[in-house]
Amino acid sequence: MARENLNDLAAFVTVARERSFTRAAAQLGVSQSALSQTIRLLEARLGVRLLTRTTRSVSSTAAGERLFQSLAPHLDEIDAELQAISDMRDKPSGTVRITAADYTIDSLLWPRLNALLPQYPDIKVELVVDYGLTDIVAERFDAGVRMGDQIAKDMISVPIGPAVRFAVVGAPSYMRDRDVPVIPQDLLRHNCVNLRLPTYGSHYAWEFEKGDQELKVRVDGQLAFNSVHNILAASLAGHGLAFLPEDMAMPYLADGRFVRLLEDWCPPWEGYHLYYPSRRQTLPALRVIVDALRYRPSTAP
Repeated sequence: MARENLNDLAAFVTVARERSFTRAAAQLGVSQSALSQTIRLLEARLGVRLLTRTTRSVSSTAAGERLFQSLAPHLDEIDAELQAISDMRDKPSGTVRITAADYTIDSLLWPRLNALLPQYPDIKVELVVDYGLTDIVAERFDAGVRMGDQIAKDMISVPIGPAVRFAVVGAPSYMRDRDVPVIPQDLLRHNCVNLRLPTYGSHYAWEFEKGDQELKVRVDGQLAFNSVHNILAASLAGHGLAFLPEDMAMPYLADGRFVRLLEDWCPPWEGYHLYYPSRRQTLPALRVIVDALRYRPSTAP
């Protein structure tokens, strides 16, 4: 169908949705007689009646309903995209709420937001620390951060960092006179510092992989925290082994305050992603933040 007929199709969708020539004409900014003529010409071109008119109501025929169901979602999407482009003229503003673990906020989110926010004084950001698999829609967050393999398929997912590797570490004072674990199950004979999750009061199971073997070990110990920073401090003080992001542990491995264990069981994993609902239209403020956080390997330090 020729491009000039798109306006006729849009007019038909409006009438079918409103079930009224009067309301549709008001929305479209045309006279009722002109709108009625447009629909008659469209029906004549298609060779089929689309609408049934009476003095009191307007309803779709079977052909009209089929055309409406096919056209309406696409026209709505076009309208949403045009509105989104129009919004880009305006200065991004409003509050963006993001949930993430404290380590992720410190290492990935805050360094980039610290540089970004002075450029956008009308954007406000709330960063909420949470180790649970929060339902961001139910909890009214605009976005969340998880590892890529933990994100639901119906979410938009944007990588914000490189591959992540974890490390089992402990202070030399703790390892003195203790057996070095050779396989993950050996950790069950050690005092380990746990991460407490908010869901059901459970502890995070340490995850390992080697070749085609994947293991989860629920370790035990005297201490548990709901912050990885507390776990780091307790392990440095000799209270037990810790399972930490490699880049967090690396400075202490370099200066000898940590020793590393089970390194061959800790391969790189898919990195952290920012995710948000798959909506037709994303808030301008969130678009700005997504673009700032997006991981670009070719330019990343």
